[in-house]
Amino acid sequence: MRLVVAKCSVDYEGRLRAHLPLATRLIMVKADGSVLIHSDGGSYKPLNWMNPPLALREASPDEDAAALGALSVWNVSSAKTDDKLTIYFHSIEHDSAHELGTDPGLIKDGVEADLQRLLAEQIELLGTGHRLVRREYMTAIGPVDILARDASGAAVAVELKRRGDIDGVEQLTRYLELLNRDPLLKPVTGVFAAQQIKPQARTLAEDRGIRCLTLDYDAMRGIDDSSGRLF
Repeated sequence: MRLVVAKCSVDYEGRLRAHLPLATRLIMVKADGSVLIHSDGGSYKPLNWMNPPLALREASPDEDAAALGALSVWNVSSAKTDDKLTIYFHSIEHDSAHELGTDPGLIKDGVEADLQRLLAEQIELLGTGHRLVRREYMTAIGPVDILARDASGAAVAVELKRRGDIDGVEQLTRYLELLNRDPLLKPVTGVFAAQQIKPQARTLAEDRGIRCLTLDYDAMRGIDDSSGRLF
């Protein structure tokens, strides 16, 4: 990755035209060829950028740009479109290159597999008297995350999501339709469990007789005592 901190102006031509007046900015050229221009603000979002495949040529400024104080120019052009990015450098405060290596990617905490394991271990969160039958209970259209029995012995199918939306409710509905054809299981009720459940999903679930359960992941891991909170 190449990092350049410089006083520069930028012109973009493509689906529209855009101009960044002269100011000090950070220009990033990543190993994949992408070029991003950042200011000292705006969180993660660059002021302008171009995605690979690109061609980047460093050149001397023409007479007009030189007369305005430009010392060098980057001409960035897309290999697939007519998009062009022209960066006029008036001064460079920093220019360095760094080999970052292969990134292992983001490892998410609180993924569905973790929620499934924790809920299976704390099955009483479904209600007093519930007991686990098994995780990943297989059906003809895929596995139900958790199959349990309630205090009366009735079967309960649980679908787990980090963020519960309508698609998750539809998925659980399909599972329930299949499970209720099994004379050894029916009647099977459903629980839609997630860290966050969207209002539309909750409304749909309740309309179909599916119970919703909001899970506190930190409390389930034992690192946050939710009973001691004011909010």
